[in-house]
Amino acid sequence: MRTKVLTLAAAVLYGFTCLAGTTPQSGTVVSEQSVDCGTKNKGKKSSTDVVCQQYVVRTSTTEYQVRQPKPKDQAIIPANTPIQFVIDKDKMKLKVNGQGYEFLIVGTSALSPQSK
Repeated sequence: MRTKVLTLAAAVLYGFTCLAGTTPQSGTVVSEQSVDCGTKNKGKKSSTDVVCQQYVVRTSTTEYQVRQPKPKDQAIIPANTPIQFVIDKDKMKLKVNGQGYEFLIVGTSALSPQSK
């Protein structure tokens, strides 16, 4: 009987921790830049550098550096754009004006109280 209660309690606590990560957070895109993210072969001897968009997203406590997972044509998100996002492992899934995007998190930094 005791093991059943402990198992049930563990399952309930695990369920709450899973739900906690899916709540959307608010942030703002602070900056955007194009960064090198590989090369693309055009033929036998020629290749072209490929660039991806990298953004800095700021919340009240953290700054995230996020990058496109693959180079592709997508709209550039302007600075000072408010966003809603969810973090899932090493990815940030965000929405801007109803459009969804997925980025890789390549860096994080905590904000000090003076930089808010």
